[in-house]
Amino acid sequence: MDVSVERIVQSIERGDQDSVRTWLDKYNTEHSQCFFYSVGGKERSKVGDLSRFHKNEVQSYIPGSDYNVDSGEESEDLILRRRLAAALIWFVQSQLQPGVLRACLSTLRILSRDWQAQAPFITDSAILTLARLAGITCLPLPNEEEEVEVREGEGSCCGSSTSDGHPRGSCCSKPRVTPPDMRGRPGEVVIETCYERCQPSRYGKNHSGMLARGKRDARGESEEEGEACYDDGEASRKEAMKALCNVIYNSQRAQERASALRLLTGLSEKLQNGIHSLSPPSGQFYDLRLLFLLTALRPELRKQFKQARGVSMLTAALGQCLEVRWAEGFEVVTDITAPPISKDATQRAMEILKSLFNVTYTVRRQISDEEDEALYRHLVAMLRHCLLISFEEEDLADELQGHTVNLLSVLPLACLDVLLSVRLSEESRVSHGVNMDSVHALLLFMERRLDRGHKLKEKLTPVLNLLTESCRAHRETRHYLKQQILPPLREVALRPEQGNALRNKLVRLMTHVDTDLKHCSAELLFVLCKENVSRFVKYTGFGNAAGLLAEQGFLWDHGPSSQIQYSSDSDSDTEEYRNVRDRINPVTGQVEEPQPNPMEGMSEEEKEAEASRLVNMFNMLSRHKIIQPMRVAADGRLVPLGGQMRNNTLEEEEGEENEGVDSEEVD
Repeated sequence: MDVSVERIVQSIERGDQDSVRTWLDKYNTEHSQCFFYSVGGKERSKVGDLSRFHKNEVQSYIPGSDYNVDSGEESEDLILRRRLAAALIWFVQSQLQPGVLRACLSTLRILSRDWQAQAPFITDSAILTLARLAGITCLPLPNEEEEVEVREGEGSCCGSSTSDGHPRGSCCSKPRVTPPDMRGRPGEVVIETCYERCQPSRYGKNHSGMLARGKRDARGESEEEGEACYDDGEASRKEAMKALCNVIYNSQRAQERASALRLLTGLSEKLQNGIHSLSPPSGQFYDLRLLFLLTALRPELRKQFKQARGVSMLTAALGQCLEVRWAEGFEVVTDITAPPISKDATQRAMEILKSLFNVTYTVRRQISDEEDEALYRHLVAMLRHCLLISFEEEDLADELQGHTVNLLSVLPLACLDVLLSVRLSEESRVSHGVNMDSVHALLLFMERRLDRGHKLKEKLTPVLNLLTESCRAHRETRHYLKQQILPPLREVALRPEQGNALRNKLVRLMTHVDTDLKHCSAELLFVLCKENVSRFVKYTGFGNAAGLLAEQGFLWDHGPSSQIQYSSDSDSDTEEYRNVRDRINPVTGQVEEPQPNPMEGMSEEEKEAEASRLVNMFNMLSRHKIIQPMRVAADGRLVPLGGQMRNNTLEEEEGEENEGVDSEEVD
């Protein structure tokens, strides 16, 4: 390392603030883009994983944990980073100059990115220190044992006290003098971390699997450099909040302690104060990011936040980001001539939508009382506004609409009529006198995701499900989407999956390798056809439709199977379709040229012999379990063909054996 960590630690021990700031500024400049992920260490970890797997060490092994890293092979740089982090956490608790404090917190933010160096960060004292410096004031004091107590066996850092007698929770924040026979000079002040006293394997990186690792902050380093225009106090609060977000993200232990320390309560109070202010504080984005991490990683915090009227608070915060103006009822005034939403407001809105999804996805489309219904209707009205307004950056706009769709897909279905109950204007799209602007926005969003073809299941399944449920619930929505996706058939020379129309793209998904994706696309088209099998086959071809029909027992056309009451209007055929209807192959769904009869010129005996040969071939495939003969049961589902088919097979086998015996006797 170009910048000596030892010199930085020595400057901290002496309390020389000017020297500390000089060294830390150099360190931060050198490591601003560094995440301390060792490629060699990852490769060694993979080899160790495979070795432990072969030795059947699966009960005590957690993938990706510190168990993967042999403590004897820890690099010197990693040990130095842990020492530096522990020293800085102790140092920032003293009275520092504003510029020195910011430099220290910037270094802590950089060090907190490394999941292997988390040990100094995950004590109660360190978490509370970062939280207070981040502006979260409603927190317990470190010496309030009733708030920070860890029951025995739940990952206590050092037990009730350490070997040298200082209390639990403060061992990472107190300097001590090393004796001459240890690693320092006689009488040297050293900041010793809990990691050097406890087993490092007890603190691992995040094992929850709920969040994917490796995605950079969407705000970018250039925006962090631009924060110099703020006062040092605000900049320091941002740096502390960023470090706290990294710690919560990287350490399961930190997540547990944050929950026990009621960090969410203090964070909620801070956010509430920002909502009531005339303008949101400049660091609100990172407050919202921390809220998202806590609600995503700790199930008990989701429930706690919801019970504390968190949905109402976040709805108000979303309205503040989007500068919402309310009309009568559940309607937001959407002015298409208004300036686009800024990048900063868009990013804050996305964090709010993500946290709302975490808190509300357990609603299961149920409404408990009238108060909840009014709350969710206000939220749906605001989400409709998100679908229609413009944003400064197109990529962020698409991402925000994706989070909007995800949230709409889990909200109570009875509240989604707010999407349609909006007054008409001259530019509105209309179906049966109902405003279809939001439905059209969802349709365009779905088509954009289809065209990109990236992570189709993750990106496309929510909007497909949302449109399907909306079609079932609202006749006007189904009628409008039917016109847009399944217009009257005119071009029947190509197969349904061929072409660039929206119908063709959805039909292609019906044979996708991902089962969920093909089921969602097929179900949307099926609902647009009013769950009528004949009409469904007409638009998609029996070959593409067979999967859904077989799965849900629709192989016999006995009318809609659901309880939805569809209108009785018929699907009128175009003149082009009626002219070629008799020549359409029902399996492929396209017009095919007449094919020559393969039986032409064959006698009746030859036809019977050919049929018998085909039956024997199918029987052979069935006996060897290459294919499974099926039949359509009375409920329209496919079931194995047993009984009669098996008896016929046995009779044919006996006939073949008798023929063999007869031929031997003749010879």
